[in-house]
Amino acid sequence: MSCQLTVQIEAGKRLSDHTKDDDARRRELGDNAGPVEEEIEESFDRTVDEGAQRLHRTFPDVLITGFFGGIEIGIGVIAYLAVLHQTDNHLLAGLAFGAGLIALLLAKSELFTEGFLVPIAAVTAKQASLAQLGKLWGGTLVANLAGGWIFMLIAMTAFPQWAETVAGAAEHYVGAGFSWQTVCLALLGGSTITLMTRMQHGTEAMSGKLAAAVVGGFVLSGLQLFHSILDSLLIFGAIQSGAPISYSDWLGWFGYTVVFNILGGILLVTALRLVRDRKLVEREREKAN
Repeated sequence: MSCQLTVQIEAGKRLSDHTKDDDARRRELGDNAGPVEEEIEESFDRTVDEGAQRLHRTFPDVLITGFFGGIEIGIGVIAYLAVLHQTDNHLLAGLAFGAGLIALLLAKSELFTEGFLVPIAAVTAKQASLAQLGKLWGGTLVANLAGGWIFMLIAMTAFPQWAETVAGAAEHYVGAGFSWQTVCLALLGGSTITLMTRMQHGTEAMSGKLAAAVVGGFVLSGLQLFHSILDSLLIFGAIQSGAPISYSDWLGWFGYTVVFNILGGILLVTALRLVRDRKLVEREREKAN
């Protein structure tokens, strides 16, 4: 038993030595003396800085920014409906939906499901509190839905010929029921929008940010993943057009979708990256203390 323990201790020491050697070699080869590659450190710093700024907004500012986000994502929804109405092709319509995510990016508004990476990184780095995170999430969610509802009322009044198209799109979500398939669609919806956010913070080039928006929009809408805000606008439009869908139907779908969007974004994207960047997180926490 003593011999076995000695072997395990020696193996652990060798692994630790190899890790230190690898880290030293990485520092020697790269330009950055920090604990990770320079590009990762710069991206992390941008993420934490932006997250802290967003979390320190006043509550009225959170509501206003979220309201704009609900309206601007509506641009993508009407682009999606226009193409779907003409082609009956969800993949082509998904490409058009990217217009909404581009509008969000350039107009600097806020979408609830974009809050699963940047604000959490700031809270983890002790640049803000959990209470501030709750304020941002809650205010943005309500304001997104309010802005989106108003926008869809205007849109469906302007384009009544889309009534059948939007009803069919909405039925895909509210008629699906709760199952392992819909849980996975919601997990993928949350992880996709969070990965899109990570991609946009991974580059300073506007072309890269725009490409991420187009790709994210295509995957979300083209594959009809479950997204609590985007798909709520489709359901609102269907209700406003007289489809046999009620707000209780929407609420039943929304209740589980928003939960699994959050879990998908945090567990499949944010948590893994924070584990990778743990040395940077520790550095920021020490600075905060």
